[in-house]
Amino acid sequence: QLRLVESGGGLVQPGGSLRLSCAASGFTFDYDVIGWFRQAPGKEREGVSCISASGVSTKYADSVKGRFTISRDNAKNTVYLQMNSLKPEDTAVYYCAEVRRSGCPTDWGLAYEYNYWGQGTQVTVSS
Repeated sequence: QLRLVESGGGLVQPGGSLRLSCAASGFTFDYDVIGWFRQAPGKEREGVSCISASGVSTKYADSVKGRFTISRDNAKNTVYLQMNSLKPEDTAVYYCAEVRRSGCPTDWGLAYEYNYWGQGTQVTVSS
Protein backbone atom coordinates (compact mmCIF):
# COMPACT_ATOMS: atom_id res chain seq x y z
CA GLN A 1 0.00 0.00 0.00
CA LEU A 2 1.38 3.39 -1.02
CA ARG A 3 2.12 5.58 1.99
CA LEU A 4 3.70 9.01 2.52
CA VAL A 5 4.75 10.14 5.99
CA GLU A 6 5.93 13.67 6.76
CA SER A 7 8.13 14.55 9.71
CA GLY A 8 10.38 17.33 10.96
CA GLY A 9 7.83 19.98 11.78
CA GLY A 10 7.84 21.97 14.98
CA LEU A 11 8.06 25.38 16.59
CA VAL A 12 10.84 27.69 15.42
CA GLN A 13 11.62 31.36 15.87
CA PRO A 14 11.52 33.77 12.91
CA GLY A 15 14.73 33.51 10.96
CA GLY A 16 15.23 29.91 12.01
CA SER A 17 15.40 26.71 9.97
CA LEU A 18 13.67 23.37 9.76
CA ARG A 19 14.09 20.36 7.51
CA LEU A 20 10.99 18.41 6.63
CA SER A 21 11.12 14.83 5.41
CA CYS A 22 8.63 12.89 3.31
CA ALA A 23 9.22 9.15 3.58
CA ALA A 24 7.56 6.95 0.96
CA SER A 25 6.73 3.27 1.15
CA GLY A 26 4.74 0.74 -0.83
CA PHE A 27 5.78 1.86 -4.29
CA THR A 28 8.79 2.36 -6.55
CA PHE A 29 9.73 5.86 -5.55
CA ASP A 30 12.10 6.55 -8.44
CA TYR A 31 9.31 7.14 -10.98
CA ASP A 32 7.32 9.66 -9.00
CA VAL A 33 7.15 13.41 -8.77
CA ILE A 34 6.80 14.69 -5.21
CA GLY A 35 5.27 18.01 -4.28
CA TRP A 36 5.19 19.91 -1.01
CA PHE A 37 2.07 21.86 -0.10
CA ARG A 38 1.00 23.84 2.93
CA GLN A 39 -2.28 24.95 4.42
CA ALA A 40 -2.68 27.67 7.01
CA PRO A 41 -5.86 28.02 9.07
CA GLY A 42 -8.64 29.56 7.02
CA LYS A 43 -6.61 29.44 3.81
CA GLU A 44 -6.51 27.19 0.78
CA ARG A 45 -3.84 24.57 0.32
CA GLU A 46 -0.99 26.03 -1.72
CA GLY A 47 1.89 24.48 -3.59
CA VAL A 48 5.30 25.19 -2.09
CA SER A 49 7.70 23.13 -4.18
CA CYS A 50 7.97 20.21 -6.58
CA ILE A 51 10.79 17.88 -7.55
CA SER A 52 11.01 15.65 -10.61
CA ALA A 53 11.45 11.89 -10.34
CA SER A 54 15.19 12.15 -11.02
CA GLY A 55 15.65 15.17 -8.81
CA VAL A 56 17.12 17.21 -11.65
CA SER A 57 14.21 19.63 -11.98
CA THR A 58 12.67 21.64 -9.15
CA LYS A 59 9.94 24.25 -8.83
CA TYR A 60 9.23 26.77 -6.09
CA ALA A 61 6.47 29.16 -5.16
CA ASP A 62 7.57 32.79 -5.35
CA SER A 63 6.93 33.17 -1.62
CA VAL A 64 9.63 30.61 -0.72
CA LYS A 65 12.12 31.01 -3.56
CA GLY A 66 15.63 31.54 -2.22
CA ARG A 67 14.66 30.33 1.25
CA PHE A 68 13.44 26.75 0.72
CA THR A 69 15.29 23.91 -1.03
CA ILE A 70 13.73 20.64 -2.12
CA SER A 71 15.83 17.52 -2.63
CA ARG A 72 15.41 13.76 -2.76
CA ASP A 73 17.33 10.62 -1.96
CA ASN A 74 15.78 7.84 -4.03
CA ALA A 75 17.90 5.22 -2.28
CA LYS A 76 16.15 6.19 0.95
CA ASN A 77 12.72 6.80 -0.63
CA THR A 78 12.73 10.23 0.96
CA VAL A 79 12.18 13.81 -0.19
CA TYR A 80 13.37 16.72 1.92
CA LEU A 81 12.32 20.35 2.23
CA GLN A 82 15.01 22.51 3.81
CA MET A 83 13.39 25.68 5.07
CA ASN A 84 15.62 28.61 6.01
CA SER A 85 14.91 32.21 7.05
CA LEU A 86 11.48 31.16 8.23
CA LYS A 87 8.79 33.80 8.63
CA PRO A 88 5.57 33.80 10.68
CA GLU A 89 3.63 33.59 7.41
CA ASP A 90 5.25 30.19 6.77
CA THR A 91 3.18 28.79 9.64
CA ALA A 92 1.00 25.99 8.27
CA VAL A 93 0.50 22.26 8.08
CA TYR A 94 2.90 20.97 5.44
CA TYR A 95 1.97 18.02 3.24
CA CYS A 96 3.83 15.99 0.66
CA ALA A 97 2.05 14.47 -2.30
CA GLU A 98 2.86 12.07 -5.11
CA VAL A 99 2.06 11.64 -8.77
CA ARG A 100 3.51 9.01 -11.10
CA ARG A 101 5.27 10.94 -13.83
CA SER A 102 8.83 12.02 -14.59
CA GLY A 103 8.56 15.80 -14.51
CA CYS A 104 6.65 18.28 -12.41
CA PRO A 105 3.26 19.05 -13.96
CA THR A 106 2.66 22.43 -15.56
CA ASP A 107 0.20 23.12 -12.75
CA TRP A 108 2.50 21.60 -10.13
CA GLY A 109 1.12 23.86 -7.42
CA LEU A 110 -2.45 22.62 -7.72
CA ALA A 111 -3.59 19.78 -5.49
CA TYR A 112 -5.60 17.97 -8.16
CA GLU A 113 -2.40 17.07 -10.02
CA TYR A 114 -1.39 14.63 -7.26
CA ASN A 115 -2.76 11.23 -6.32
CA TYR A 116 -1.53 10.36 -2.85
CA TRP A 117 -0.99 12.54 0.19
CA GLY A 118 0.64 12.31 3.56
CA GLN A 119 -1.05 13.25 6.81
CA GLY A 120 0.89 16.49 7.25
CA THR A 121 3.29 17.99 9.77
CA GLN A 122 2.75 21.25 11.64
CA VAL A 123 5.24 24.09 11.23
CA THR A 124 4.85 27.07 13.54
CA VAL A 125 7.07 30.13 13.21
CA SER A 126 6.71 32.36 16.22
CA SER A 127 8.76 34.24 18.77
